[in-house]
Amino acid sequence: MNSFISSIITIFLTVPLLGFFIIYVLNKLITKNTRKSFHKALDYSTILFIVAVHFLLITIWGKSFFGLILLILLVIAMVFVVIHWKIKGEIIFTKVFKGFWRFNFLIFFLAYISLTVFGILRSALTFTFS
Repeated sequence: MNSFISSIITIFLTVPLLGFFIIYVLNKLITKNTRKSFHKALDYSTILFIVAVHFLLITIWGKSFFGLILLILLVIAMVFVVIHWKIKGEIIFTKVFKGFWRFNFLIFFLAYISLTVFGILRSALTFTFS
């Protein structure tokens, strides 16, 4: 049973788009609301994309950039808090966190796609020219 659960977790971490799709479909079946289902899938799969980018970086370059990822997350959070404070004059943490989290989805989704394409091309070129 433990190996089955670890296999499922591994699949979701290596292919976070599958996790996004499954979360979306399950929410769509439960709520019957496309917009809410999409937002829930986006919110819940963000962590999958962050972890997937971390493991892609380890796979491609052979070392961990986890500290850099945490630093990027922290800087993005600080920027969101400052911008929200400048615009609204007060900080509403739920709105700031929601914007921060969804922006992270966008950043890490694009990083995941870019790193996947880069890794495939690098492997293909290494295999071809060696």
